Amino acid sequence: MSVNGKKVLHMDRNPYYGGESSSITPLEELYKRFGISDSPPESMGRGRDWNVDLIPKFLMANGQLVKMLLYTEVTRYLDFKVVEGSFVYKGGKIYKVPSTETEALASNLMGMFEKRRFRKFLVFVANFDENDPKTFEGVDPKLTTMREVYKKFDLGQDVIDFTGHALALYRTDDYLELPCLETVNRIKLYSESLARYGKSPYLYPLYGLGELPQGFARLSAIYGGTYMLNKPVDEIVMEGGHVVGVKSEGEVARCKQLICDPSYIPDRVHKVGQVIRVICILSHPIKNTNDANSCQIIIPQNQVNRKSDIYVCMISYAHNVAAQGKYIAIASTTVETSDPEAEIEPALELLEPIDQKFVAISDMYEPTEDGTESQIFASRSYDATTHFETTCNDIKDIYKRMTGSDFDFENMKRKQNDVFGEDEQ
Repeated sequence: MSVNGKKVLHMDRNPYYGGESSSITPLEELYKRFGISDSPPESMGRGRDWNVDLIPKFLMANGQLVKMLLYTEVTRYLDFKVVEGSFVYKGGKIYKVPSTETEALASNLMGMFEKRRFRKFLVFVANFDENDPKTFEGVDPKLTTMREVYKKFDLGQDVIDFTGHALALYRTDDYLELPCLETVNRIKLYSESLARYGKSPYLYPLYGLGELPQGFARLSAIYGGTYMLNKPVDEIVMEGGHVVGVKSEGEVARCKQLICDPSYIPDRVHKVGQVIRVICILSHPIKNTNDANSCQIIIPQNQVNRKSDIYVCMISYAHNVAAQGKYIAIASTTVETSDPEAEIEPALELLEPIDQKFVAISDMYEPTEDGTESQIFASRSYDATTHFETTCNDIKDIYKRMTGSDFDFENMKRKQNDVFGEDEQ
């Protein structure tokens, strides 16, 4: 919004950036936040060496958030590392998701003939172009369901699970009955992201995800945006059904539009579910991951008789988020029963022994209105997905509701050039 020439005042009731998705430092603060009365043991090293994400996510190398960061040049404030591997759980064991053709051929995830059929399927996906019917091979992207596409290539249940959950990154199996276009595009995104760096399709910022909101706050400041931390919001001031300002500590900041997360407007959002996230501190890499210092593990739902997948994101001291020799693994999933901790147990078993765990069960909210009348635009709570694609879709949706036009990455680029005085490319 700042880049777009709007006057932006950013208020946050917290003393740190990033709201729900901040990184907590020092470690003592994390203990306090989760109501653990003891202070961290000496073996945890210096408290200041820790930056622990409250919400575990990775960035897809070729995804929308990386595009936003590149186009807005927020990348100049951040350093990224490639996540070392993605793993998938099958029959109680974890297997590496193949990241090269050689790995795919050597993988124990599928048999010899299955591999050939799977390869044919991947070639179809790679060549597929929704604007060129010659690439459809008899598939109608808007009508043919994904289940029918799998059938066409004669793929078995294990390969279907692996494709839908480890490549297309769906959390449930609802997608099988939907037109195949979105799934094909998701698999393309995965392959294109993987092609950029080779080890996995994911990136992670040094010093934790809390660096992202700080980077965007700096960008906003370049364009005259103002940022206030520790600023309580006492009341949202309405006149004639639409927002005219925000009251804080006796003063009113007047505005035409308001963007906020659901916690600021409980009466304008409704609960759509819950997510459980368990932050685990380990003194060892995860077993069977080739001692990776960062990885992702996907536990597909029907491997553990659930409706939604369980995810593990693991990072470590190599990303400046933990003390030397320490690892942080965060397990998360959508809550389905009244005993969420039992639901996430299969993930925790893969992480043993765990030095310390912090359990958070969060409600997920969505706005009850689109904001056109009130001019109050609420974001959705962070879901259990393992990357930022759904969050970016939400940002683009809010942008469209606020401005009436689609978010255009190219526009962000041009304005950058104006401000930094670079020649038009």
